[in-house]
Amino acid sequence: MSTASSTFLIVDLTGTFAFALNGALTALRVVRVDIVGVVTLGMCTALGGGIIRDILLDALPPATFSDWRYLTVAAVGGLVAFVFGRHLDRVAKPILILDAAGLSLFAVSGALKGLEFGVGFSQAVILGTITAVGGGTLRDVLIREIPSVLTSGLYAIPALLGALVVVAADRLGATGLPAAVVAAGVCFLIRMLGVRYDLNAPVPPGTKRGA
Repeated sequence: MSTASSTFLIVDLTGTFAFALNGALTALRVVRVDIVGVVTLGMCTALGGGIIRDILLDALPPATFSDWRYLTVAAVGGLVAFVFGRHLDRVAKPILILDAAGLSLFAVSGALKGLEFGVGFSQAVILGTITAVGGGTLRDVLIREIPSVLTSGLYAIPALLGALVVVAADRLGATGLPAAVVAAGVCFLIRMLGVRYDLNAPVPPGTKRGA
């Protein structure tokens, strides 16, 4: 396995676990579901973006169905949240942190896979963004909430910037895990700053947010 492939797999599986925890914890906080519902929401959150990415790349069947590790890691993440989630005094903060972590890792892994398949600069950035926001969007639809990507201040923008950093680094010859870590760190930092200071993306002039 090449260094680029190893980096992609590490980042993708770590993001899968983080988003599975996030989706399952969201299920525990927002809706009343049993173990099947918790694990299913965790797996949808973890795997949805990657499936969309692979379909767009014509990388069929998607990695989720051709590599047992994705389903296993997503299921384990959902089960961990199911067993330990109720013991958390406050789950809002862990959910936000896991969401930012998954967003960052998937933005990087989506862009890396696009580069691996030889797509252009812009296309790789778009694939990274779609990978990052796709699973969370599917989760929100399933629990009947407006997707975070449409309402949360800085959500898609950090993913876009994280993907941009990793693609730019690749063009400059800075490949491998260090570049991926820096790109994910940029995305995570911007997302958490947005949460901490309630920063929002611009809305059309004369429009009130949430209207």
